[in-house]
Amino acid sequence: MASPSRPKGSTKYARRTQTGSLSRRTRNSAPPRLHSNNGREFNVRAFLATIGEGRKAIRFPRNQIIFAQGDPGDAIFYLQAGKVRLTVVSKTGREATTGILSDGSFFGEGALAGQPLRMGSATAITDCVVLRIEKRTMVDTLHREHALSDLFVEYLLTRSIRNEEDLVDQLFNSSEKRLARALLMLTHFGTKGIPESVVPKISQETLAEMVGTTRSRVNFFMNRFRKLGLIDYSGGAGGGLRVHSSLLNVVLHD
Repeated sequence: MASPSRPKGSTKYARRTQTGSLSRRTRNSAPPRLHSNNGREFNVRAFLATIGEGRKAIRFPRNQIIFAQGDPGDAIFYLQAGKVRLTVVSKTGREATTGILSDGSFFGEGALAGQPLRMGSATAITDCVVLRIEKRTMVDTLHREHALSDLFVEYLLTRSIRNEEDLVDQLFNSSEKRLARALLMLTHFGTKGIPESVVPKISQETLAEMVGTTRSRVNFFMNRFRKLGLIDYSGGAGGGLRVHSSLLNVVLHD
């Protein structure tokens, strides 16, 4: 696998909407084989798991920049393993976290929509393995292989729904509920498969950016969650945070 030359630098949970219902999403895992439009079998999982023409697997250590805001938008990325933080910086230098991605996620897809430059940055928050797919390779394969295009469209729709729910959450829920929801999202609570009980070490500043509040408020609520036994810091040597499913009660409580 190739190694990055850039120096060190830069979900999924059942969420309550305004009406009180819970939306559910399945984790974006590619099916092993699907038939393509030309009758032969196209292995989606193999395409996203292996290197090949226009595809290169790259290992990024924790805190390594994958791409920076303003970089050329010449490729799309698929996260094979790890977690990635998406951020954007305003003209005044204020940084905001726009998402935390887990394995099975596409990112940098704006390149396919004609964005010549990256509108934000992507940084590894754990050791990551990322498949870099050249823009032309991705476009050609999407046109040729319906299995991949169906998977990609499903992922984009899921992201769109999540962004809409994020907006509703930001407008109508308290910062305490938003923080509880963000923590549960990081564990993939409510998705297909077994949720993770421990999430990687993440700063309170990053959580504050995700939730849209101050670090002091995040610290206050995190201490409250810990005292109630909803979270704990026994995540092992990596300093991860253990999130208990009982935290859902904070989200559902009116």
